[in-house]
Amino acid sequence: MASQAEIAAMGRAVELAARGLGTTSPNPVVGCVILDEHGGVVGEGFHAYAGGPHAEIVALAHAGDRARGGIVVVTQEPCDHHGMTGPCSQALVRAGVARVVIGVKDPHPRAAGGEQTLRAAGVDVEIGVRQAEVESTNVAWLTAVRRGRPYLIWKYAATLDGRSAAADGSSMWITSEAARMDVHAQRGTVDAVIVGVGTVLTDDPQLTARNLRDGSLAIRQPLRVVVDSAGRTPADARIRDAAAATWIATAAEFGRGPDEQVDLAELLVRLYDKDVRAALLEGGPRLAGAFLAAGLVDRVVGYLAPKMLGAGPTALVDTGVTTIADAIELEIVDITRIGPDLRFTAVPRTAEG
Repeated sequence: MASQAEIAAMGRAVELAARGLGTTSPNPVVGCVILDEHGGVVGEGFHAYAGGPHAEIVALAHAGDRARGGIVVVTQEPCDHHGMTGPCSQALVRAGVARVVIGVKDPHPRAAGGEQTLRAAGVDVEIGVRQAEVESTNVAWLTAVRRGRPYLIWKYAATLDGRSAAADGSSMWITSEAARMDVHAQRGTVDAVIVGVGTVLTDDPQLTARNLRDGSLAIRQPLRVVVDSAGRTPADARIRDAAAATWIATAAEFGRGPDEQVDLAELLVRLYDKDVRAALLEGGPRLAGAFLAAGLVDRVVGYLAPKMLGAGPTALVDTGVTTIADAIELEIVDITRIGPDLRFTAVPRTAEG
């Protein structure tokens, strides 16, 4: 049974892990705290970027000799394979730690096994401490690895009456600059941004993560993906510029004719193979409807502006729902005011777990 000091340390490890969001993919975010035999903190660390030292290695370096005989509290099972870095499980054994407290087991078949290595070396291991909090911080990566496809977040902006544009087609700007900056921050935490060709033809977006104050680009840019069955994306579209990598996904690439649609489930599997673990679906309403109808949306983030239009395109169409009994039910998990707008976050009930 985990002690109060270990439970508190896991909370701190979760905070540390969150610092890696947006920079560690395709690796998970992981935080680690090392306690001495009296429960005092002697080392901390988190996984900061893909290819860099893992959280346990950083924490061990911080603790030095004080780690011997101590307790390692880590959000995810220490890796047990040789990748870009060595196995953390063996590093912990060499450091002489007495106990390892783990938040969640590693679901990746190539990296898992650290628990067994530690136990075989005589290290006491406990798993499942504050697991819900640990999973919440790393939900995109864990879900992606368990399902073999990216964690998909549908983001949209609308008026209070659900309009994404006015009757004349104008949509700049429905939401405030604060909300748009929040979207750019979200883009910086995912591996890909997905839109339909209709959005490209109508809005010609660049789909980069940037600072709206000065226009500067974020250091890490998500892959830009256009679902374009018939290959209609213009050669001079902004999404084809050199600011970030782009994939124009056509029906032909999926063994279909130009009058057929891209297979969305296969699209996500191929994105996973491209090391995409979290993706942001930004439009348009018909593509969002298709992803929802296929049960492929894991999270919904909506920005609602305190405006009314009464006419114009809606934020969502063609989900396949024809009666209220078949409505796609959501569980709202957060509501936050962003400038004058409201941002709500919800999870489709069919996507839970």
